[in-house]
Amino acid sequence: MKKDFLFALSTLIGLTIGAGIFGIPYSILKSGLMPGLFYFFVLGGVVFLIHALFGEIVLRTKEKQRLVGYTQKYLGNEAKVLITFTTLVGTCGVLLVYLILGGSFLKNIFPSFALSEFSLSLLFWFFLSIFVFIGKRFISKVEFFTNLFFFFILFLIFVLSFFKFDFQKIPLFSSDIFLPYGVILFSLLALEAIPEAEEVLEEKRNLKKVIFLNTLIVSLIYLLFSIFTLGVSGFETSREALSGLSPFLGKRIIFFGSLAALITIADSFLVLAISLRNTLRYDFKIPKYFSSFLTTILPLILFLSGMRDFIRLVGFLGTFLGLVNGIAIVFIYKKAKNFSEREPEYSLNLPNFVLYLLIAILILGTISHLYYEIYR
Repeated sequence: MKKDFLFALSTLIGLTIGAGIFGIPYSILKSGLMPGLFYFFVLGGVVFLIHALFGEIVLRTKEKQRLVGYTQKYLGNEAKVLITFTTLVGTCGVLLVYLILGGSFLKNIFPSFALSEFSLSLLFWFFLSIFVFIGKRFISKVEFFTNLFFFFILFLIFVLSFFKFDFQKIPLFSSDIFLPYGVILFSLLALEAIPEAEEVLEEKRNLKKVIFLNTLIVSLIYLLFSIFTLGVSGFETSREALSGLSPFLGKRIIFFGSLAALITIADSFLVLAISLRNTLRYDFKIPKYFSSFLTTILPLILFLSGMRDFIRLVGFLGTFLGLVNGIAIVFIYKKAKNFSEREPEYSLNLPNFVLYLLIAILILGTISHLYYEIYR
């Protein structure tokens, strides 16, 4: 494989694996392993198609944009308003996820601290908000190494879990069979990473292969992490996975795992927050410091209002963003097919019934999630 191919693949994997990985083991615990495997199989295919469709849209368009820009170009201003709203809500939601996890990981790192997870989340928010106002990512220059550190710790957890593993601790079926849908969808989706991977590739026709391998590799990492976590901690699996492993794998490995995860989500928080700040500043003409204030205060307001259930929040975000953005991409794809600005390096040529089936799965998934939330 050529260097650009490997770099594009590693970029896509790095941008896909995020906060969602920590919620999957708990969601599978509540649903059972067999429903979890079913969701990985179905949603892996769904996400691959969504990403591949978006990749073809990128290749059919001369001007490099992001989802909001492609929506305006092919579907008009009204659709752009919807996707812009979805993007803003989704971004604030993801920042809130990082805020919740920040407190959890800090508690794992400093268990003897008198401060609660709630207080540590506020401390995490305060520290990162300073950098949002400054407009800098304090670890951007060593991001590659921090990602390597995170994956190395993940590998160590796999190895140590192997010696503590007991398959009988993993329930095959449980009551909350609809819970994993939104969590897994949230964890697999990485739409904004597709243009990044496309820009890295020299041979653009390989973009589809990169997208496929990314979906396969990330799904396997998530699945292995979930199975090993459940096989060790069983019904003591925590919502963010790591703290529940501490009695079985030891505090030292959980310390380093939480430290690696904290650094990773801190950088992700800053990347996302600064991007949102710039969107408010340049697209909505909001002054710099007020846009920084809005960017940092909105997730804090949500956090203080009581929205601190990590699993529930991730499930909602995955369901909501998957439905709106997935359907938007299908319609953008159909329009781009008819008004292509350039010959794409690959073309899926999917029949309409496949596109409609994709939409149907997203709608049924949303209905199942709403049913679960109402009758849980």
